[in-house]
Amino acid sequence: MFIKFTISFFALICGLLLVGCTDTAQDPVAIENIKITKDLRNIIEVQSLTGEPAEGRDLPQVDSPIVTLGMQLFFSQALSGEMDVACVSCHHPALGGGDELALSIGVEAVEPLLLGPGREHSSAGTEFDGGPTVPRNAPTTFNIGLYDKAIFHDGRIESIEGNIGANGTGTQILTPDSTNRNTPDPKAINLAAGQVRFPVTSNEEMKGHKKGALNNEGIRDYLVTRLRGDNDDLPTNEWLTAFRVGLQDENGTAESLITQTNIFNAIGEYERSQVFVDSPWNSFVKGEDDAISLDAKKGAKLFFATSTDGGANCASCHSGDFFTDEIYHNIAMPQIGRGKGDGVTGTNDLGRFKVTKQEADKFAFRTPALLNVAVTSPYGHSGAYQSLEAVVRHHLNVESAVTNYALSDNVSQTGIQSNDLMTNTQEALDKLTSDRIAGMPDLIEDLNLTDEQVTQLLAFLNSLTDNCVSGAIDASCLNQWVPNDSTPDPDGLRLVAKFQDE
Repeated sequence: MFIKFTISFFALICGLLLVGCTDTAQDPVAIENIKITKDLRNIIEVQSLTGEPAEGRDLPQVDSPIVTLGMQLFFSQALSGEMDVACVSCHHPALGGGDELALSIGVEAVEPLLLGPGREHSSAGTEFDGGPTVPRNAPTTFNIGLYDKAIFHDGRIESIEGNIGANGTGTQILTPDSTNRNTPDPKAINLAAGQVRFPVTSNEEMKGHKKGALNNEGIRDYLVTRLRGDNDDLPTNEWLTAFRVGLQDENGTAESLITQTNIFNAIGEYERSQVFVDSPWNSFVKGEDDAISLDAKKGAKLFFATSTDGGANCASCHSGDFFTDEIYHNIAMPQIGRGKGDGVTGTNDLGRFKVTKQEADKFAFRTPALLNVAVTSPYGHSGAYQSLEAVVRHHLNVESAVTNYALSDNVSQTGIQSNDLMTNTQEALDKLTSDRIAGMPDLIEDLNLTDEQVTQLLAFLNSLTDNCVSGAIDASCLNQWVPNDSTPDPDGLRLVAKFQDE
């Protein structure tokens, strides 16, 4: 009796196991998942992906004293000429390290504390025309410490050597302050610290229009004087204490601590601490097969495969763990806004050409990294696309996208200047067309993807969002990069942001 029961029980277990194995073997979705996961493992090896884009880099921790000092400066309106705007006005952590606007409004806003959608230029402001005042989209500060070659859409902050993993540290860096494009700027300690020196020099971004006689060094020196307390601009001034704590020099003087170098290096370190690379995709790369969905896996395969192999060839430009080659390409992004003074009417933007003066660089802009791309809209140097799907479709057929582009369908921000939109954009498209005819290398190509494939690409791109940024683990995670009630406010001018939906 006991033997008979044991045999029957054993047969039952074996039967269940066989049924389970048979179900898995016959499940087409499971089979496809296994196959595509294997394919992606091969792609990851070929592409030399590690899932650790920040590995080996010397980047500061958010709780370090220098980063806290940088955060205080980043949020202080004292860094602007008329004290009505701060760095954070266009680069708030809650807005993806940007401002969720196609084109920014810096100084002279109707409501200086209102950031993102709803922010408008005051009708009493300089050269008011009802639209935004900054001619290019505000790039995210997230992962700025991962760039090694250049910062800004046109790469005007540029490391000559471009050493991998250095973020410009220890290299020769060219900036707009360089005597020419061959003379390094000694004040640029790294790419991030070099970049933060320039928003304060822009009339539209931070400098304002009442100190227009001051050149780049003049306005920076003026801000140093203000923070030191050498003029009467700041009724409340505890900056010396803040610098002593941040630089860990309790006996330092205002003259020795509050300097251009220390101000901009601290802000740069705050930005460099914004390392957001803990994404589902990177978890998958490191071996977690179930970290992303099947659709995301299909999208990843499309992303990395060449067009010859039926893919979208995205990785030809958006390469590596950081998803950028840091090179400049013309993809004829719709040209909206005031422009950079180029063309017959001054409303065009010649991109990288403005830096190099090389014909090949006309209308070319740096390939943006794609980490956290789902939360860093709008897209393009001009912010011409608010939707991630729309900008993906632009890449699939540039000519069709340009021909059918309608500002009202793609951007919700009001008042954007667009009188010369089609004329200016057509110039970029004509340049791309002529380059294609000439057989120039590394040009964007037209692709025929189905709607389902586009959906899969989008699923993959969404898997690049860091878990802190998405709030997947802790909804308050990003608050580490925002001053709280216990964070000293050295001048009483901290910008406490308001948002339209609050």
